[in-house]
Amino acid sequence: MSEQGENIIVTTSPDVLSGTPVFAGTRVPIQTLMDYLEGGDSIDEFLDGFPTVTREQVIGFLEAAKERMLATME
Repeated sequence: MSEQGENIIVTTSPDVLSGTPVFAGTRVPIQTLMDYLEGGDSIDEFLDGFPTVTREQVIGFLEAAKERMLATME
């Protein structure tokens, strides 16, 4: 579970998609965002397809992922 300040960005629950990490308050898997980006789609295209996810959630997730990646490289 990832947090940005007091805002939860990612949640997991055995009752939601068998525990797959999803954007908080949605049933949209984090992996779906990654698939869109890997396929060359923009954040806007992802958000158009999944209106329950906010831009703030996407940016918060990407920032947290970047911080973790950079921390492991030190």
